Amino acid sequence: MRNKIIYDILPLIEKPSRYLGNEKNSVIKDRKSIRLHIALAFPDLYEIGMSHFGLQILYHILNEQDQVAAERVYAPGSDLAEQMNSAGILLSSLETGTPLSGFDIIGFSLLYEMNYTNVLMMLDLAGIPFYASGRDDSHPVIIAGGPCTVNPEPVADFFDAMVIGDGETVIVEMARTWMAWKDGRDRDKNSLLREWSQIEGVYVPSFFQPLYDGPNFKEVRPKLEGYRRVRRAIVADLDKATFPDAPVVPYGRPVHDRLRLEVARGCTRGCRFCQAGMIYRPVRERSVENLMALTEKSIAATGYDDISLLSLSTGDYGSLSTLMQGLFHCYSSENIALSFPSFRAGTLSPEIMSLVKQIRKTGFTIAPEAGSERLRAVINKNISEQEIFDTVSSAFELGWKLIKFYFMIGLPTETDEDRYAIVDLVKRIRQKLKSEGRRPNINVSIGTFIPKPHVPFQWSPQISMEESKEIIFDLKRQLKMPGVEVKWQKPELSFLEGLWARGDRRLSRLLEIAYRKGCCFDGWSERFDYPLWEAALNEAGIDINYYTTRVRSADEPLPWDHIDTGVSKEFLISEYENALTGTPLPDCRFGECQDCGVCDFDKIMPVYYAPDQTLDNTSAFFSGKGTRHPLPSHEVRFEIFYSKTGAAKFFGHLEMVNIFSRAIRRSGMKIKFTQGFHPKPKMSFHNPLSVGMESEEESFYITLREFADCEETVSSMNIQLPEGLLVTGCLKIPDNRRPKLSETADYRVTVSEEEFENQKITAFHDASEWVVVRTTKKGRKKQIDLKEIVLNLKRLSPVKLKMRLKMVEGMSVRPVDVIQSVFQFSDKTILCAEFIKEKQKETPVC
Repeated sequence: MRNKIIYDILPLIEKPSRYLGNEKNSVIKDRKSIRLHIALAFPDLYEIGMSHFGLQILYHILNEQDQVAAERVYAPGSDLAEQMNSAGILLSSLETGTPLSGFDIIGFSLLYEMNYTNVLMMLDLAGIPFYASGRDDSHPVIIAGGPCTVNPEPVADFFDAMVIGDGETVIVEMARTWMAWKDGRDRDKNSLLREWSQIEGVYVPSFFQPLYDGPNFKEVRPKLEGYRRVRRAIVADLDKATFPDAPVVPYGRPVHDRLRLEVARGCTRGCRFCQAGMIYRPVRERSVENLMALTEKSIAATGYDDISLLSLSTGDYGSLSTLMQGLFHCYSSENIALSFPSFRAGTLSPEIMSLVKQIRKTGFTIAPEAGSERLRAVINKNISEQEIFDTVSSAFELGWKLIKFYFMIGLPTETDEDRYAIVDLVKRIRQKLKSEGRRPNINVSIGTFIPKPHVPFQWSPQISMEESKEIIFDLKRQLKMPGVEVKWQKPELSFLEGLWARGDRRLSRLLEIAYRKGCCFDGWSERFDYPLWEAALNEAGIDINYYTTRVRSADEPLPWDHIDTGVSKEFLISEYENALTGTPLPDCRFGECQDCGVCDFDKIMPVYYAPDQTLDNTSAFFSGKGTRHPLPSHEVRFEIFYSKTGAAKFFGHLEMVNIFSRAIRRSGMKIKFTQGFHPKPKMSFHNPLSVGMESEEESFYITLREFADCEETVSSMNIQLPEGLLVTGCLKIPDNRRPKLSETADYRVTVSEEEFENQKITAFHDASEWVVVRTTKKGRKKQIDLKEIVLNLKRLSPVKLKMRLKMVEGMSVRPVDVIQSVFQFSDKTILCAEFIKEKQKETPVC
């Protein structure tokens, strides 16, 4: 653990491993050779941020530069933030524990408008002024990127520069420009910003002045000649773009804990409400060769056992069948699974269906968005009701047990009949499943339509919060039936998201006021506090309806007009008119160019790969990289001994099992798997250790498919394990040997601020019984006599104690329970105490 100050308070907070910063493939560079230090900041919890692959891409690209070091920082949980505030600790990076104020550049990822308050929280914890105008040359340069920057105005006052579009090449150019600026004579920040403004995709807010006409937005006026609009940066060829082949492997349980392969970027389906479908155009696919090469390197570097194929519409990937065949061919023998959450209705060809039968099934998501054919035509969601029914049937036939539907309410031209069509569609699908002898298991998610910038519906009004509530709860009532579960996003949250999506710079003060009042982690329903936001809106004098519920004309100036995503305003207006008449627009992937404006057909154009490749005619890049069938088995069973000390004490048991499992895969050991549809590695751990407990020796059993040398096994595993986990020995054991639990266990306990009093030890030894009450996992109360468990308590010093516990099956007593009961220490003393389980015998070797 590199940040000693944070380390000392980790025992006081939940999920402490999220703050360790020593994950596999994390990068720490020699500071002596580094000229530019960049902190990549994600304004949400570690588990969310580590699931966002865009940050991993930037981390990989920047750390490939010899003189650049990139480190990560995530929004701390509220418990850690409280501890930091009370102790005066500054927010710092994971890798080296460097305070954010010590970096040259801090780059925020803006993926979701309701994370904006977290940006201020992170700056506040770092001791950095919020506003760009309030920061001088002694402060880091604060930049941002991500999809929210296509309307940068609501948060423009907080950033020195913002990246619009694909960041792979832009961030490298910005880094090189910064280093050249640092070497030059003119080293004021304004000169750096002028240089950055010449890079395509870089927006410098201070070079634009927003103007208003009374309460109405008028324009964003440029201050520099030749810098009137900012064009989105586009990576033309994904095969030539850098992509992480050794991504950081997270601790804990991130939202997406698997190897993620971006098979394509962009979508041309043309859904008129979808911002991602507009701002990521054109479609650019990666080749199968490229994806297979990335997979081979990434699996070896991470130890993942699950591969996920990512894009806005994975089912549209041209060579999907070839790619899936190749992945199954190369990795099925190692039980590496392939997964993706959904297919677009109508894209399940018979060939794809036969391959999908082999993947892991969780929930299958279909997003009709609207219940009626009429409204789907309005939004250009060109899927028929028959395609929806056929997709549901196919999904159940292929093994899915749960179907998830996503619908929106408040879409342009929506009527009561359109909303009833949602209920009718779900009822008929449920009835169809029952008629086929299947058990309906349907989740229906309902969200309020939020008009976003740069889409045909950017001029449309958002329905009021009251109307949204009324519609949602009416749908919930009508959908109350067996086998159907309804979920929805809070209308208040959707309403505020709509405010920030189409806001202007007058919202800067609102954000600061809301944060000062306590708004933070607003995207988390349990933390979202709308009354606080109402108070902030009143104090800031913001009329939320001006930004959300009013109708805009097509010629009204918009706060984001100076941001050029490539999609022309004329195209958006034409599509808005087509929506009102229900006129569909074909996908340019399968027909003529629709003149959206993105492609110049010189450097920027769609990149597709032929769907007619087969495994046979692409065997050149599959050969030698896998096999369809397991090799003949020569099983061997080992008992592996290891210690868990230092920072590793913050790993929970399941987390540690995952760490060992992936380390074994990375080491190249051929582990044996259980049988069944979801094979698991044949590993069995003995007594689980709780978070915060250290141990000089533990062990687990593992079965390998082929013989392995004990000494090589120990060394190869240790290379792959994080600090604090150390394999100390290895013993070949008979196949039928069962774990033999020790009859006793010895522990050393060290405390601070309080002492082990001799009279309390004497009182315990003299007592005839010492009953504590524990609550079982099933919630039942259970009395346990500690006199039957605690064989000895011995004070080594005023702050050190040794105790021996009898290991009794069925009696779950932890050392911490004994200390708490006998000595009645404060919660802080207990949490910060050092518990070490002692080694009982010499580690055996083969």
